[in-house]
Amino acid sequence: MNKPLSFYRSYFLSKTMSFLRRRNSTDSSKTRIADPNIEKDGADDDDKKKDQYKIPQRRNSGSKKWSCWDNCCWFIGFICSIWWFCLFLYNTMPDSIPQFVTMAITGPLPDPPGVKLRKEGLTANHPVVLVPGVVTGGLELWEGRHCAEGLLGKRLWGGSFGEFYKRPLCWLEHISLDNDTGFDPPGIRVRPVTGLVAADYFATGYFVWAVVIANLAHIGYEEKSLYMAAYDWRLSFQNTEIRDQSLTRIKSNIELLVATHGGKKVVVLPHSMGVQYFLHFMKWVETPAPRGGGGGPDWCAKHIKAIMNIGAPFLGSPKSIALHFSIEVRDIAALRAQAPGLLDKDVLGLQTFKHLMRMFRTWDATFSMIPKGGETIWGGLDWSPETETVNNSAKKGTDNSTRNTGGNGNICDTKGVNYGRLISFSKDWAETHSSKIERVDFKHVAKGDKLTNSSNCDIWLEYHEMGNRAIKAVADHEVYTAGSILDLLHYVAPKLMARGASHFSYGIADDLDDPKYDQYKYWSNPLETKLPNAPDMEIYSLYGVGLPTERGYIYKVAPPSDCSIPFQIDTSVDGDSEDSCLRGGVFSGDGDETVPIISAGFMCAKGWRGKTRFNPSGIRTYNREYKHAPPANLLEGRGTQSGSHVDLLGNFALIEDVLRVAAGATGEDIGGDRVYSDIFKWSERINIKL
Repeated sequence: MNKPLSFYRSYFLSKTMSFLRRRNSTDSSKTRIADPNIEKDGADDDDKKKDQYKIPQRRNSGSKKWSCWDNCCWFIGFICSIWWFCLFLYNTMPDSIPQFVTMAITGPLPDPPGVKLRKEGLTANHPVVLVPGVVTGGLELWEGRHCAEGLLGKRLWGGSFGEFYKRPLCWLEHISLDNDTGFDPPGIRVRPVTGLVAADYFATGYFVWAVVIANLAHIGYEEKSLYMAAYDWRLSFQNTEIRDQSLTRIKSNIELLVATHGGKKVVVLPHSMGVQYFLHFMKWVETPAPRGGGGGPDWCAKHIKAIMNIGAPFLGSPKSIALHFSIEVRDIAALRAQAPGLLDKDVLGLQTFKHLMRMFRTWDATFSMIPKGGETIWGGLDWSPETETVNNSAKKGTDNSTRNTGGNGNICDTKGVNYGRLISFSKDWAETHSSKIERVDFKHVAKGDKLTNSSNCDIWLEYHEMGNRAIKAVADHEVYTAGSILDLLHYVAPKLMARGASHFSYGIADDLDDPKYDQYKYWSNPLETKLPNAPDMEIYSLYGVGLPTERGYIYKVAPPSDCSIPFQIDTSVDGDSEDSCLRGGVFSGDGDETVPIISAGFMCAKGWRGKTRFNPSGIRTYNREYKHAPPANLLEGRGTQSGSHVDLLGNFALIEDVLRVAAGATGEDIGGDRVYSDIFKWSERINIKL
């Protein structure tokens, strides 16, 4: 067999190289014999040359110890790889496959309410107005500082929050309001996003109104029959009209909807703080111009069929107290306990707690959430409407415990719990009978000995004006009820509360015909204003039950340090039993995790029920409760039976009620009241003149 030329060429070269190597080896050995002084060095050179031709041995990977940093990087990389792989599959596979997998695991999915009711023949009828609550509406920039270059017309609040991560201090500067005026700081203009996209999603993938809108679309609604009453939720209610004419826009759009739908009245869906905003609107629209909208006393009767209030904080929420007092709620306090000092540290120039408090305290609208009605509604030192007996008897050995029964049947054990004490400085003071409490009057204690020189603090807070004596006096008062909580806030933040008190009120009116109640500061408090003269209108309160909801707090004085917030929730305090209502320094009651039942349900259960001084025309009211049930599995997302404050907007039962009323049904048609809690019993314990 003839071999190719390349074979002979390779063979000749290999033989030649082999001969030359042998010759070099022989010459070097002769040299070593001739010169014994370099024999050792030559041997070392040979060893090195031999090492060059050795096959490298593979290292045993198991012999290397991984550091914590290696493990973290590997774990993050693994999670990111899995995430991107799943995202790739989700975006490339046909839409039917995820649905098929879900059905294979969970069984056939129920029809969304819109699809179900369309099969029953329901169609769009009354136009619908959506009123978003605090935080959920988008805000965009129209003028800003140099650091916000390139952000004109882009969202600062809502969406991806990308600008917060890129330039946090610049973002905080633009999202905060002026501490003196309650409006935008000079040179900054942040305005609400308009249209249905203003509050369909809060952030990517986190729905707010999107599920409600989608189900309304199933029965025939479209943008011309829907209106999102977007407003800047940071401003006080009256200031939204002064700066943006938001109330005027709502009035004009409702009139347009009624005119373009053949005179059919609107169904209004306010959520969360939007409930109080719309209460303010109803009083504003019938007030003569220029103080009000000039619509006349029958405007609501002509334009509104029903108001379906969702997650309504009619009488405020104790969460607002904790946020104004120490910028904490249960989850933040738990995080602070897990990582002490983390949120107080200066990380990349961002001192989290102090920045958050400074920002939050500029948002005037948050004052509307402070509990209203005082001890009459929320309870006193030795009673609360949710507990049947006094829990902290002065007699030893007496067990006066009861159960806070609501949407779950057994939310928690109220032994040793008195919800009337909104803030207590220690567990002992939270449980001690009032006859043994000697409270120090803190209001007259001077604040002269400042904790620190405020000029040394990067972020100024009103706490920096307090001294050790003032802080001790606040703690020595021991217990604060709804009757004294306003005094506390006025003492620790007088500038803040002076601005808030000019826009909101928290009492109970003695005489609603007193001309002073014509001032706008009273219009969002249902206990200090009358409902409109609209006997054919209906008012619903739709709220979740069966979830632990913050009702009171145990505080401690924080370790002294410059420029710090001096008060903290004491997360080390728990109740005496496993199912106690006291956990991590927070007393829980029944509600939707944000608004207690007494706030969401009292007005429709008693305050407005029938003809009362708060409801002189006898507008029909209904309480509709939605018992919380967690998602059956991860594929259900946030669930279709959730009673949580925001997730309630995806609750199928609530959406079905909304769609039926929008299609023309009345409260009686959908079954009237539906309650799982003891709201009617609790309401009867509240002694208020009707």
